[in-house]
Amino acid sequence: MARVQVIDPKTTSGETRQLLDAVQAQLGTTPNFIRVLANSPKALQGFLGLYGALGEASIDKATQERIALAIAEGNACQYCVAAHTAIGRHAGLSNDEMVLNRQGSSQDTKAAVTVAFAQALNANLGEITSAEFAAARSGGLSDAEIVEVISVVAINLFTNILGKATRVEIDFPKVDLLREPVRAAA
Repeated sequence: MARVQVIDPKTTSGETRQLLDAVQAQLGTTPNFIRVLANSPKALQGFLGLYGALGEASIDKATQERIALAIAEGNACQYCVAAHTAIGRHAGLSNDEMVLNRQGSSQDTKAAVTVAFAQALNANLGEITSAEFAAARSGGLSDAEIVEVISVVAINLFTNILGKATRVEIDFPKVDLLREPVRAAA
């Protein structure tokens, strides 16, 4: 059970209703995560703005989902692993590829570099080594792509924190984490 109210799109109004209606129109559903985030229309608006902008980034949607899976697994966010597994399938990722992504790799060479860079950013809260940065650059990431990867990591770190802190109920097919969380909260 979520620790904060899960907003019912049918009983809300104003800006919150408009934002939730837009999500429903785009996705055909309103995931629980979005309904929890809707407790603050400004937070939801900010999330949707960045998420929408990244949809037009040079990093393709499949690779953004690879990053999301690596970050969710690295932060032991089961909600986000489940959500991005479902979204990853829609982006054309196979189950085998998504397991590799969750482990910080990929079958695709450039995506493997990208996911490894994202995983290093997440694991070290951005304090990466010169070697890790150089590996991203030598793996073919441009300055724009490096900034976009950092942005994708940041938005996914935000969703992981929100999902875990609020204990949002998983409304996607459940996917077990590859490993037990370091700190399992009661």
